[in-house]
Amino acid sequence: MPRIPTYQLENAPEKARPLLQAVQKQIGRVPNVFGTIANSPAALEGYLAMSGALAKGTLPAATRERIALAIAQVNHCGYCLSAHTFFGKNAAKLDDGEIAANRHGASNDPKADAAVRFAVKVARERGDLSEADVEAVRAAGYTDGELVEIVQYVALNSFTNYFNEVFKTEVDFPKVIGFTTD
Repeated sequence: MPRIPTYQLENAPEKARPLLQAVQKQIGRVPNVFGTIANSPAALEGYLAMSGALAKGTLPAATRERIALAIAQVNHCGYCLSAHTFFGKNAAKLDDGEIAANRHGASNDPKADAAVRFAVKVARERGDLSEADVEAVRAAGYTDGELVEIVQYVALNSFTNYFNEVFKTEVDFPKVIGFTTD
C-alpha cells in the first residue's frame, strides 16, 4: 500500500497540475510515479526538468532505457523495472533478450554494453571507479559528454528507484516479478 497519496490531474496540488498535464500529453496518461512525486511540486518540476534536459543529450533513447533497466535491477525497484520493461519494449523497441541482458548489467549491442556496464559500476561502486573503468567506456566510443550523461542517468534513475521503494508506489504497468542475481 502506498505510504503517501498518489494524485491524478483533478486532485493534484495546484502547482503540480500543469506538470502532470505535460506528462499526460507526452505519455498519454499520468503514471503513478508522477502522481506520487506531485506531493512536492518542486520535486516533480526538478525531476521533469532533469529528465527533459537529458532527453536532449546525445545518448540514444534505447541506451537510456537499457541504463534505466540495469539501475532498477541494481536498486531492486519493482516499479521502475516494470515501467522501463514496458517502455523498453514499446518505445525503445528492445527485445526480450536485450531486456534480460540489461537486467544482468550488460547489453547484446557491443557499444551499449560498455555504457550499461559503466552505469552499473557507477551505481554499485557509488562512483568510486578506476581510470581503467572510465577508459573502457571511452574505448567503446563514448565522449566525455556522454560519460557525464551516463552518470546523470544513474542519478536520475536512482532517485525514482529510491522514491518508489520508500513510498511503495503502486505499479501501474505490467508487473515484472523477481530480480536476477546481482
